[in-house]
Amino acid sequence: MSTREAPTALQVAVAGALLLAAAMGVGRFAYTPLLPPLREALGWSLAAAGDVASANFLGYLVGALLAAALAQRATRTGWLMAGMLGSVATTALGAVCEGLAAWLLIRLLAGVASAFCLVLGTAVVVEKLVDLRRPGLAALHFAGVGVGIVLSVLVIEVVRAGGGSVHASWGGLGLMTAALLGWSARVFWRLPATCHAAVGDGVPDATPSAARPELARLVVAYGLFGFGYVVTATFIVAMARGGGHAPLVEPLTWAVVGLLAAPSVAAWQHLARRTNVFTALRVAFALEAGGVLLAGYGSGAAALLVGGALLGATFMGITAMGLTAARGLAGRHPGGVIGWMTASFGLGQLVGPAVAGRLAEASGGFGLPSLVAAVLLGIGLWLLREPPRLAPGAGR
Repeated sequence: MSTREAPTALQVAVAGALLLAAAMGVGRFAYTPLLPPLREALGWSLAAAGDVASANFLGYLVGALLAAALAQRATRTGWLMAGMLGSVATTALGAVCEGLAAWLLIRLLAGVASAFCLVLGTAVVVEKLVDLRRPGLAALHFAGVGVGIVLSVLVIEVVRAGGGSVHASWGGLGLMTAALLGWSARVFWRLPATCHAAVGDGVPDATPSAARPELARLVVAYGLFGFGYVVTATFIVAMARGGGHAPLVEPLTWAVVGLLAAPSVAAWQHLARRTNVFTALRVAFALEAGGVLLAGYGSGAAALLVGGALLGATFMGITAMGLTAARGLAGRHPGGVIGWMTASFGLGQLVGPAVAGRLAEASGGFGLPSLVAAVLLGIGLWLLREPPRLAPGAGR
């Protein structure tokens, strides 16, 4: 392939953004705005709805760990394409899926597919942007999650305005996913199949012993964040419907999450550079806990919208900054630490929806599960209380 035919840095970043828009913003998070009509159409309890969400997060955990093992192999582009196809298929299957067992299965597989797209796609995009000396464009790549959330709301509302069912909405989202990933695939296929060795490959774990207690606290805090954010991220539209708010508030609440998520990674990166990644993390944990409480306990549309805005403004930023902080504490061999972070986060978000659904049924509302989530975020904030001893130049 000639240099002239190679994708530009902007094309790579846009392809990455569309990838995350489809696989994450739609494939992973469209379940949230479609949960109320799914429950009505299929007769699910809140516990069943939480179990389906947890199945998706179980798939994400398994897929993330598998993808991490594939991220430094020359075959990773092929596995990325498999994840793209899986994302299209599992989204489109929502148009015909009826039984609870079938939904558990397709959401499990959707989780695997979205993890492959996120982990492998990010490895490809970030590596290429570094090669092209445009690493700052990675923020555009991560903005795709928020863009996908907004696009999913638009598709769902168009289908609803046309009298379509919730199954028709899944079909429309499947078509949009295929279009977004089709463009991305053209760019990724034009990239070289080679990849760089992981930093520290073949080097013994060099995590400084003084940093290990702080690293352990960070891993636990990251898992608590996984539980804390996912309760609101799964049920906020159901909260809007349960509160008897106007139909406009339901899509608007989720659209606000996406609109704030899109620029959030760049904004948090800026704050982390000006202060410290741990300082930025503590601020983000506090804001997210406030948003969780507002959404769960606040009365009226304003509380839901502000709660959704705080969720959107923080959850992608915490995700990215947590991994940055872990790399800074890990020293020369961060691979194992990133695996622990992924597992901790995955476990937290796996348990969250199932527990929240049962607590909501038992208590008659989402106040109690939101309180539990906010308390766990507060504990995570407390775990990050001490100034970290970062490796020189890391975590800024």
